[in-house]
Amino acid sequence: MGLDRIRPLDADTFPAWLALAQKHDGVWGGCYCSYFHADTDRTAKDGFDRPTFKRRLVEEGVAHAALVFDGDDAIAWCEYGSPAEVPNIHHRKEYDAGESRPAPWRITCFFVDRDHRRAGVAREALDGALHLIGRAGGGEVVSFPNEPVPGKATSSSFLHNGTRSMFEKAGFTFERRLGKRKTVMRIVVPPAHAEP
Repeated sequence: MGLDRIRPLDADTFPAWLALAQKHDGVWGGCYCSYFHADTDRTAKDGFDRPTFKRRLVEEGVAHAALVFDGDDAIAWCEYGSPAEVPNIHHRKEYDAGESRPAPWRITCFFVDRDHRRAGVAREALDGALHLIGRAGGGEVVSFPNEPVPGKATSSSFLHNGTRSMFEKAGFTFERRLGKRKTVMRIVVPPAHAEP
């Protein structure tokens, strides 16, 4: 698996993203990957249904994700953005209290089509997000993956932030715990040139 299946979330790929979300009833109770976003100057979350809210953010250029495609179908995503774009992280007060060097980028969530799980697609989406961040100038990236309890089964909905082990394999460094099961992990992504 390489980056050839990765495309950014934009106006052209939004219909494929929406089809994936709709296939799964809006994802996590109808979130449509809007939980981590806040209102913008032009779009208030409570003023629209969730798919429309997300579409408007994409049109404004303040919703970012790496989509993994299988042919014409999006089968996964990894959402990322600036702290201003995705401010609503879990345990935010605890995170802010221990933050000494805010990163310009954060990765907030993943979703993988039920028909493609346990095949490395979430990792593919993570690599895609890091690649797109590099193309946008790179910089430090922070994320908040889960650290499952050994010997305890964990539902996939709990793992919407990914796992510590997946992030470590991608080169992230563990920084600290957050809440009971989340972690703060960090990586520096070098700037990359866009392909011709």
